[in-house]
Order: sequence, then C-alpha cells, then structure tokens
Amino acid sequence: MLVVSMVLVLVCAFLIPCPPRDLHSTWSRHLGPQGGGDLSPLDLADVNGDGLRDVLLSFVPSGNGSAAGVSGPPAVLVCLSGMNGSTLWSSPLPEEARDITCLDLTPGNLAKTVCLVTGTHKMLSAFNGTSGKAMWTLNPNYLSNGTLAAPAVVLPDVDEDGVRDLAVLVIGELQPDLCFLLVSGRTGSPVGRPVKYNIVGVGNLIGPQVYITTSGAAYILFGFGNIQAVALRDIFVQAQNRDSLPPSLQIEEPEWEKRRSVNLSELIDVYSSGVELLQMVKAPDSNSSNLLITTRQGLVLLRGQNLTPSWALGVQGLRSQPTPGYFTDDETIDFLLQIPNGVGMKKVMVVDGDSGLVTWSYSIPCHMKETPATSAATVEQKSVFLFWAEGLSAASPNPDVLGSEPPSLHHLYLLHPTFPSILLDLANATGTVTASEVGINDLWKDAFYVTRTTGPSSEGHPAPLVVSKLSLRWALMEGQMVQLEETTSKIGRGELRRFLSRIKFVDSPYQVTSLGKKVCGYS
Repeated sequence: MLVVSMVLVLVCAFLIPCPPRDLHSTWSRHLGPQGGGDLSPLDLADVNGDGLRDVLLSFVPSGNGSAAGVSGPPAVLVCLSGMNGSTLWSSPLPEEARDITCLDLTPGNLAKTVCLVTGTHKMLSAFNGTSGKAMWTLNPNYLSNGTLAAPAVVLPDVDEDGVRDLAVLVIGELQPDLCFLLVSGRTGSPVGRPVKYNIVGVGNLIGPQVYITTSGAAYILFGFGNIQAVALRDIFVQAQNRDSLPPSLQIEEPEWEKRRSVNLSELIDVYSSGVELLQMVKAPDSNSSNLLITTRQGLVLLRGQNLTPSWALGVQGLRSQPTPGYFTDDETIDFLLQIPNGVGMKKVMVVDGDSGLVTWSYSIPCHMKETPATSAATVEQKSVFLFWAEGLSAASPNPDVLGSEPPSLHHLYLLHPTFPSILLDLANATGTVTASEVGINDLWKDAFYVTRTTGPSSEGHPAPLVVSKLSLRWALMEGQMVQLEETTSKIGRGELRRFLSRIKFVDSPYQVTSLGKKVCGYS
C-alpha cells in the first residue's frame, strides 16, 4: 500500500503542472516617449491566469498631436506581463484615460477580469482583461453637454441582472450643474435617466465614493471642498421614476439619516469645509469602514457608523494621500504621511491610527513633488512602507549634509516598524515617479513593486515613459542599510539580513478606497 501511495505521488508530481515561478523578479520596460497628458493611471490584475498580477496603464503616445477640430490626442491602453514586462495586448483609446480599475463585476462567479477605463472627458469603457477587446462603451450622448468629473464607481447590482452596476458623476460648465448617471455593468447602457443635484462648495471635487454601512445601506459621498452623502436608493428612485426598490436598496442607516438637513433634503452633511482628500479605511474588528479626511489643517478620522470624530491631527501642507499600513502593535491601521518641510526637503511621519499621535518622523531631502508612497503587509500583521527621496549616505545619513548625487536621482527607501532607526535603500531612478502599485505573489509569499516613471527629458525631445517591476524579497537582500540615528542597540548587517530573509508578504488585510478605487489594498 505504501508503494502504491508513493507511485501516485510521483505520477501527480509529473502530470500536474506547477505554477510558474516568478523568475524575472526585476524588469524594466521602456515604452517610448510620451506625447503629453497629465495623468498616470496604473493598475495590477492577473489577466492571463498565470498567477501573477499583470500591469495595466494608459498613456498618450508621442507624435499624436491635436489637429484642428479634434478634442484631443488619442491614447493607448497597454497590458504588460507581470512575469517579464512583455506586451500582452494594447487597445487604442479616443481620449486620455483618467483611471483604470480592474475587477470582477460578477461576484461569486469565475468571470474574466473586467477593466473599467474612465476618460478625462466623455469616455467610459469596459475591456476584457484577457483579450483587451472592448466589451462596451457608454454612448457619450447620454452625457449631454457635460463631462465625466471623476472615475466611475462600482455599485451593488441595482438592475438585478447578476452583474454589479456603476455610477458616474457628470458635471456641466457651472459647478452646481451636476448629475449622477447609473450605468449597467453588463451592457454599458444607462439604468434610467440622469439625476441632477445642485450643490455649491469651495475647493476640490471630492469623490464620488460608495459607502456601504454595516447594515448594508448604500450611500454615495461627494462634494466640492466638503463631503455630502446621498442614499443610492434616492438616486435609483429618481432615475427609474418609480417607488419600488430592489432588495439591496431597501435598507436605511438610522445614524446617517438623522444627519439630513432640516428641510429633509436628500443630501446628508458629512463634513463641512476645507476637504482636500477622502479615503475609506477598514475599521478594526468590523466589516464597516471609517472615513479618513485630509483637510487644509490636517487629518480627521470619522467613525463610519455614526460619522463622529475619532481623532484629529493638526498638520499643515499635507497634499499627498496618506498611506495605510500596520506600524504599531495594536492591529489598528496606521498612516504614513509626506509633508513638504522647506526647500528641497520633506518630512515623513507615521501616525497612530488609534490615537492620531505621531509615532515616527524623519526629515529627508526630496525635490520630487508628491512622490507616491505605498505599503505591503506581512504575515505578522506588520507593514513595510515604501517612499522616494534623495540619497542618504550610509556613513552620514544627516539630511543637512548635501551629497554629490544630482537632484534628479531618487532612491526608494523601505521602513520596517521593527527597526524604526533604519531605512533600507532598495533602488534608485532618474526622472519623476508618477505612479506606483504593490502586488503579491501568493505562491512565493513575495511582494513586487511596480513604478511608472517619466523622464528625464532632453531639450526638444519628449520625456520617455518607463515601467519597472522590483521583487521586494530580492531587494531586501540587496538593499543598502542606512542608520538614521545613533542608538545604543545597533543591529548588525548579518542579523538584519536574517530577519529580512524570513519576511513573507500577504494580501493586505485592510482596504482603503479613494475615488471608488483601492489605493493601498491588494486585490
């Protein structure tokens, strides 16, 4: 019997193919010069079924200048293999893309990945992630004279056809002139008529974002420098011109409903003014999310259950998005911030997500504006934080001591909460890092870091576009250790390497969404 079992094991070992190992742990792909465009959409998704997340991006090719009577230059949607950076497919776009979001619109089924692409004007299309073929495109005539104000957001299945649906915010020439349009996730056709709202605010457009309460009630958050909410059921009733609701929209959240205006307006006041950014943060020990609000004065965390403040932190000059991750030991999501701190300097700090107190900070040289930061979760429910800055010498990390490197050379640094007095210098790049994403190789418990970099450009020539992938476990072994301060308990290089070699990365146990898209959670 034992011999039979051994034979079966050997037969299975030869007949069942093993998942491909990510042998190409690091690659860089030059996509040629860009012809313009201010946005840098980037997303990761396994579109070819090899177990590795692939890279999707869009750009405006060089040489496609606008001609008379044409609204703008065409753009290209490209999918690169996560294994080696080769092109899996590319599709032309009628306008520059604002956002790329890849997901499964049919939960519970083994459906193929769908990539939603929102343009800067009137384009909303769904692409088959495997083939790159367009599945549907929203007819721009439904937008009338308006344009898409933000990326499409994903809703529950409101038309009950088994596929999740979408909502887009359409804005006219005047600020108060905006409306929501519900769109079928299956066909790209409108689900009813546009629903208009007149709101006035001062500042950036916030949202739209979808919030699902613990009881299952769905609200859409949006505003101009403020945050207001409207129940998805109210939009649906007006769009369909009927009172009957699907089961998913029959739920109300009493704590939110109490905040409606005195005149029983459909709009619910969430936060009054000064809002720069809005993120949704998974609440500890709960299926709901809290609201992290970046204002001109600092950060505020609102409890999602009743919209009351949990804590507030006063900090001036915060413009880039806080990066979530686990830094402290309380299993509450913390946040890494990057704040300008004088000419050519920035302060990097970590804020305790439970108390709002600063638990780590360091000033570092950086001339690159609003460089993206990100994080990757480990099996120990800790996170490593990744951010860009200029070179720090391992011998003299004093940021006041200028190095010999040119300001155009930037370094990727990694901070691990176990060693707060050490940064690991993982890689460097010239030009400007405009977008970054972290993905997980589930088989090898590795994380990989993908960057989209522009430039530097030479006089008279457009800036080149470069996409790069870096294996974090490989980079941890090769990185240069930078001691930030003198400590009595210095760690040796060998001890640090042994610790780093045991790190295993996992899919993020938290989820943060911004503009309806995960920014630091990994699908």
